Amino acid sequence: MGWTLRFLGVGNAGAVELGSAMATLERDGAPWLTIDCGGEGLTAYQARYDGMPDAVFITHVHLDHVAGMERLFVASYFDEARRGKVRLYVPAPLVPVLHQRIASYPNVLAEGGANFWDAFQLIPVGEAFWHDGQRLEVFPVRHHWPDTAFGLRLRGSVVWTGDTRPIPEMLARHADAGEVIAHDCALHGNPSHSGIDDLEREYPAALLARCVLYHYASVEDAEALRAHGHRVAEAGEGLPLVAPLPTVLP
Repeated sequence: MGWTLRFLGVGNAGAVELGSAMATLERDGAPWLTIDCGGEGLTAYQARYDGMPDAVFITHVHLDHVAGMERLFVASYFDEARRGKVRLYVPAPLVPVLHQRIASYPNVLAEGGANFWDAFQLIPVGEAFWHDGQRLEVFPVRHHWPDTAFGLRLRGSVVWTGDTRPIPEMLARHADAGEVIAHDCALHGNPSHSGIDDLEREYPAALLARCVLYHYASVEDAEALRAHGHRVAEAGEGLPLVAPLPTVLP
């Protein structure tokens, strides 16, 4: 069955009906690695897979991307078979921000005796990490503030930009092997997110042809993006991927 990118949600922070922007990489039909943990996205994950993620990569810590972490903590901590085993891959600069925003609430359990991180295997990551025999690349993107948001690449298969402005210099390096590119794009851009005019100005046509757009504001905006001739993801859609290229260590 191969590899699939499953869009669990495709909307921006205000588009609750489209689901929080979140996806799962599937291998042979089973969830392999989930990208982000938004509230609506986690609900969609549970509905599709009848369970909780075993491995999550965090792109950044805006709440539409991490609001499901408390529920994931509860599900993991109170399941002895999962406690401390749910892998959480977090770019190293985000670890203190994630802790401050999600994990530092006093007495994570009212009765005490538990730390937030007891539920997880926290793995701070740099420019790359290994998951289940595959090497994934991590790279900074342009969202809100430097070194606070990161993209993900499975070489030869897929690139997930996360929330970002256009990043032609990053994609020239991290999407140079024919990958499908899941790219943040709304009908209109702003200082933290790409608009379609930004992408059409910054990216060559050959790269745009590999892009699948998500993180938009409404169904109507999705149709307008399609009218520009671009592919637009829908919540629940499974995008078939080619298998990753063999790992070549630098």
